[in-house]
Amino acid sequence: MIKEVFPIKTYQKFFQQLLLLYRPFENNLNIQLGKHDLHRAQWSILHFLFNYESATLVELANYQSVEKPTITRTITRLEELGYVEHVPSKDRREKRMRLTELGTKIYNEVRVTIDQYEQDILEGITEEEQLAAIRIMGEIRNNILK
Repeated sequence: MIKEVFPIKTYQKFFQQLLLLYRPFENNLNIQLGKHDLHRAQWSILHFLFNYESATLVELANYQSVEKPTITRTITRLEELGYVEHVPSKDRREKRMRLTELGTKIYNEVRVTIDQYEQDILEGITEEEQLAAIRIMGEIRNNILK
């Protein structure tokens, strides 16, 4: 084990652990999603649309904290796969999307894989600890977005 030469402050350790967690989590998540020919950005959109029924491209871009052209490319691919479709709207400037029947079926199939992955990596962490971490991450995100 490597010994720290200088003491690291708690907040520094916190964010170092967050950075050390992110890449392996996303890499492994993409491996799991790859079993279904999806990647994280696509999954994130499917997840959002499943839970909120429909969304505009701007809402999806804000949700993922990316630019609209990035969402447009991902949505185009999901449309090609038959997973999402346009919701008819009176406002032609607004491009609202929803899951298709196939998209909902795929979401539910992938959800089983992701549930198993998430449960595996949370092994040994109580529900109470998970809820505390969710609360803390939400507060940090709110502080960042202030």
